[in-house]
Amino acid sequence: MTSIKDVAAQAGVSVATVSRVLNSHPSVSPDARTRVLAAVDALGYRPNAVARSLRTDQTRTLGLVISDVLNPYFTELARFVEEEARALGYSVIIGNADERPELQDHHVRTLLDRRIDGLLVSPADGDSPLMAEVSRGGTPMVFVDRWMPGVDVPVVRADGRHAIRDLVAHLHALGHRRLAIIAGPAATTTGNERVEAFREALRAYELDLPEVYIGQGDFQADSGRRVTERFLALPEPPEVVFAADNLMALGALDAIRAAGLRVPRDMGLAAFDDIPWFVHTDPPITAIAQPTGELGRAAVRALVDMVEGRSPQSVTLPARLVVRRSCGEPASDQRSNL
Repeated sequence: MTSIKDVAAQAGVSVATVSRVLNSHPSVSPDARTRVLAAVDALGYRPNAVARSLRTDQTRTLGLVISDVLNPYFTELARFVEEEARALGYSVIIGNADERPELQDHHVRTLLDRRIDGLLVSPADGDSPLMAEVSRGGTPMVFVDRWMPGVDVPVVRADGRHAIRDLVAHLHALGHRRLAIIAGPAATTTGNERVEAFREALRAYELDLPEVYIGQGDFQADSGRRVTERFLALPEPPEVVFAADNLMALGALDAIRAAGLRVPRDMGLAAFDDIPWFVHTDPPITAIAQPTGELGRAAVRALVDMVEGRSPQSVTLPARLVVRRSCGEPASDQRSNL
């Protein structure tokens, strides 16, 4: 096995110089850096990450706990997190909470036991004592997409309120007045925020959101299907259903089709969290898109700032409405935003 001493001998420099090059230390001449990197490449040298972590108290590893790996939004988010972390010299270990708070906490404890340098979490629940403990304990942590009130860590998220107002304005212009929502879990910040933003947007048009038009979902397709079946059984069903995430929207679409009905002829459908599949459904689904790539990259940069001793601020990015044809839009009315 090639050692750091072999690299030093090949490059004609000291072991200390090789170490400085491998750790990107600035006090190395360009000539020495070039010779060391050439020797590393020629000898196929790979630093021992475990030994290095013991010396530096860093593993160059970040933990990511996402709410549901089967949700295309979180799958895409994880991809951008991994790409940005790799570009900054870090690896990522991913844990899937499956929207279960107890599984989320299990992954967090496991990652801490593995001596990660920092932790990215999209909380599955708004009330986990462990998150507050981690924050107080000094482990660098950033919340992404969702957050937990009372836990003082940076939050990187999208603000969907303006896009929801755009959606309601769009639906109102199309002549729809009976609008319903399939809400996310009340224990999550995003679940609550989207319902309140929808209610507020309706109020601007003097439209009510009666309790029968609020269906409690769990960000899973089955709940979207179940809530939509209840909406369809009402004496006066809604004209449009707004699903607060993409999986619940797909469940709603299944329920409408299973009833022998068509979107948007019999019931319109819109979704929060745009996904690539929505352009391929029949009809293509009008949706609110979050800037997933920007969120993932910003979350990693904020966490690395904390790991490296800086003090990052929270980041809020705008979501946008993507108009397609699932709410009765004319075929020509497909816009990326309003």
